Amino acid sequence: MVVAQRSTGGQAARARRGFAVAGFAPAQDGRARERGKELRARVPRERHAEFAVAPGRPTAVEAIESSNAGRIPDLVPIRVGRMASGPFAFLRGSAGLMAADLAGTPVTGVGAQLCGDAHAANFGLYGDARGRLVMDINDFDETVHGPWEWDLKRLATSLVLAGRETGASETTAREAAEHVAGAYRRTMRTLAKLPALDAWNAVADERLVSFADAHDLTDVLDKVGAKALGNTSARFAARSTARTADGGWRFTAAPPVLTEVSDATARAVAHALGLYVETLPAEVRTLLTRYRVQDVAFRVVGTGSVGTRSYVVLLTDHRDQPLVLQVKEARPSALLPYLPETERNGHEGRRVVLGQKHMQVVSDTLLGWTTVDGLPYQVRQFRNRKGSVDPAALLPAQLDDYARITGALLARAHAHTADPGLLAGYCGKGEALDAAVAAFAVAYADRTEADHADLLTAVRSGRLPAERGV
Repeated sequence: MVVAQRSTGGQAARARRGFAVAGFAPAQDGRARERGKELRARVPRERHAEFAVAPGRPTAVEAIESSNAGRIPDLVPIRVGRMASGPFAFLRGSAGLMAADLAGTPVTGVGAQLCGDAHAANFGLYGDARGRLVMDINDFDETVHGPWEWDLKRLATSLVLAGRETGASETTAREAAEHVAGAYRRTMRTLAKLPALDAWNAVADERLVSFADAHDLTDVLDKVGAKALGNTSARFAARSTARTADGGWRFTAAPPVLTEVSDATARAVAHALGLYVETLPAEVRTLLTRYRVQDVAFRVVGTGSVGTRSYVVLLTDHRDQPLVLQVKEARPSALLPYLPETERNGHEGRRVVLGQKHMQVVSDTLLGWTTVDGLPYQVRQFRNRKGSVDPAALLPAQLDDYARITGALLARAHAHTADPGLLAGYCGKGEALDAAVAAFAVAYADRTEADHADLLTAVRSGRLPAERGV
């Protein structure tokens, strides 16, 4: 820390005791909430209901074909098959198409670090460094700085689609979208009133259920949490590895999800861990010196990422206890074509890692990035006590509780990089924003269902080969 200038000027200066310090922002002027209110004149909150398909919009099939570029061709049918399973799954795999649509919607001009793919299945439980569970956003492949409204509208839309898949009434599905926006708005107001440090660390622990008034979801979260505690590297290794003749360990193939890699690929991935370690804090580097690499395998990942290169690396310590790292290709964010050119710089793995750290209260201590054969990758713990709620499997009565939890978490994540006072002033006390976001979500859910139907037509015609059930 470099002290640049100390206040002078007698008694008044001594009373203020103010310092200008390099790396620290000037004190807030106290008008953030008022400036937020002033934004309503330029972008009335009711306008967030607006959605219209833009002329020249790519079809769903064209968007999928475009997003398949650069993926491993043999795995693309798995991706298409997963997206074809339902409208909610289609939404999960089409962040770029929704970004194209959102680019034509009203925005306030207030930016935040976005998840970029803030659908309802991208929230969940995971373990901190001591194995205690926290709940937060847990997928950041598309993270980038952009309009806060985009994350909120994607989350609200996903809850409408999830509600429809649960068999909930249209009223219940719409109310879930309203509750997402309402929880976002109320949480931002709460954060704006807190000391900065308290606001930064808020809403990620066991108090979240009470904060979001989500008591109907307690049993679901308890079951997910109990399962998550056992979802570890050690458990995965126990089921997916075997001893070798020389006393080492190897992954056991389980095609098409877990497959062997060539010796050259294994060497390249293992070598890249040296670059990865350099991106970690010094104390974590020391920890990793106590492990040795045993094996590398290829493992297929979730809906939006299927077809990208993703490896699991098996390491063991001096007691033969396993640690599994995931080395996952980091492609440019699907939102980038719809954001300013200034966003398109740097290592994509670094983008993902820093975006995640900007948004989460607690992040994986082994989170870092590297380069393998000229391609950027993110690196993280595999099976870090992760657990997730399937929003499409919730009872209709539980959907609004889940909506409030995810809305609160999204607001807290955005408040790390956007002024909560500014957003609280814009969002306000009333329900104008809630109703507008819900109206958008219903309209976009209808659009997604139509896009999904177009995908099914393309699958039946053979234009898009699909492999189901993988």
